Amino acid sequence: MTGSQIITAILVCFVIINIAASAAAMADKKKAIKGHRRISEKTLMLLGLFGGAFGEYLTMLKTRHKTKHKKFMIGLPLEIFLHIVIIILIIYKVALNQ
Repeated sequence: MTGSQIITAILVCFVIINIAASAAAMADKKKAIKGHRRISEKTLMLLGLFGGAFGEYLTMLKTRHKTKHKKFMIGLPLEIFLHIVIIILIIYKVALNQ
């Protein structure tokens, strides 16, 4: 794989996981409103950690879901920062190898 293919693949993965994390946050909000069994906080945080923090965070802010939970309002931005650092390091490493 070339450097640009690696970066494209990583970005596609981030987009897919962000869509999934956003969908999970919306589903959890709907379940909360209806009083149904919810998606666990652990699952939501893991989706964020695996790359979906940005989409999940924006969705939670937009729908006002879990905005009073420090775990999410501090944890997800920290995960976003971690993802940015990882992406920068990958791009830097790919650029060095070209």
